[in-house]
Order: sequence, then C-alpha cells, then structure tokens
Amino acid sequence: MKRDDRMADLIRLMRDGRLHTAAELAAALGVSTRTIWRDMAVMAQTGLPVTGERGLGYILRAPLLLPPTMLTPDEVDALAHGLGRVAAEGGARGRAARSLLTKIATLLPQAGITPPD
Repeated sequence: MKRDDRMADLIRLMRDGRLHTAAELAAALGVSTRTIWRDMAVMAQTGLPVTGERGLGYILRAPLLLPPTMLTPDEVDALAHGLGRVAAEGGARGRAARSLLTKIATLLPQAGITPPD
C-alpha cells in the first residue's frame, strides 16, 4: 500500500474522534506498528491535528474537514451503481471499486451510500 493511500485510510479511521492505538491501526491497515509511528510523525509534521505518542495512542484533536464534492444526487447514484457493478466482478478492479465506494461513502455521508464489506 502506498503511503498516501495509507494516510488517507488513517484519517478515515481516526475521524471517529476516539483514541486509537498504533497496534489497532496497524492491524486495520495490515502494516507494522513502527510504520504507524512513522506515519503519525509525518502527519503531525504536515500540520494535521494529530495528538498522541507511542504506548498511549493517537487521536485527531479537531474534526478534519475535507473539501466538498459538488455532485448531484443523480450523479452520486450513477457513480455508486457503476462502482457496485465493477466491485461485483472481483479481481484488482473490483477491489479498487470497493475501496473507492468506501471513500465516497466517507466523504459524502449524506448520500446514504453503504460501503461494501
């Protein structure tokens, strides 16, 4: 997994406002706790509102606001429907479609898209 993708996944996981241990985050992302420690240091250095330390856990101090995506309800429906069909096909493209559906559901909770399992 590329670092940028992992960072986006870390932000998605931490947006719930809870304290997360490095071990918990590492297990969720399939990386080592050492990788999480390094990623958290990078996130803090870039100005993201991450607080925490090794042994205690990490938390986003403030809600992270992402730029709005201006899509009509029909566009979101079409996007979700198309991605759902590709996701059902399986393979690398299916995994990518499932990942994208999860990201869209996170970014546009008002759309009511249910992320795939």
